[in-house]
Amino acid sequence: MKRFVTVMAVVLLISVSAYSQSLTPADRDRAMKYLESTKQGVLDATAGLSEAQWNFKPGPDRWSVAEVTEHIATAEGFLRGMITEKVMTAPPRPEGDDVQAIDELVLTAVPDRTQHRQAPEPLKPTNHFGSPEGSLKQFTQSRAQTEDFLRTHDDLRAHAIDSPLGKKLDAYEWVLFIGAHSARHTKQILEVKADPNFPKQ
Repeated sequence: MKRFVTVMAVVLLISVSAYSQSLTPADRDRAMKYLESTKQGVLDATAGLSEAQWNFKPGPDRWSVAEVTEHIATAEGFLRGMITEKVMTAPPRPEGDDVQAIDELVLTAVPDRTQHRQAPEPLKPTNHFGSPEGSLKQFTQSRAQTEDFLRTHDDLRAHAIDSPLGKKLDAYEWVLFIGAHSARHTKQILEVKADPNFPKQ
């Protein structure tokens, strides 16, 4: 009887561990809605801009709306590639991590513009999409691929790697990071457009 109880306890622990690494329908729905709303935020912030508005820079060390949009588009594919190539093959996340708290950290810390950071060299704008319209096209196509990845993978809680937030993020949290990153830089676009010297229509 004692052996039976021990075996059942082990089975229960394994089941709880497996469950904690499963992506729930609510998780997936939340992330999908977030990806859609943050995509729309980029599209709304850049709608109807003239060439002068796209290229206006508030200062010599500041990015234009065109440059910010290119950065968003570039980062989308860069981060998704990191998820598929590194996160999904990484070791399991540490036991005892509060994944819900880390989810919330991603959603609050990444869009926060009170602290400015330098973009890594591969993500700095170089006009490699040819035009602002090209950047937007790349962004929407890449966001569709991110949404497809979220839609077709169930093991997004199983692995985790280090992040700039000081916590290990699993693949689901990196998907949230992608949406939060575009939200962060949508705020940057709105800051440029709020500049008193921003060209009028």
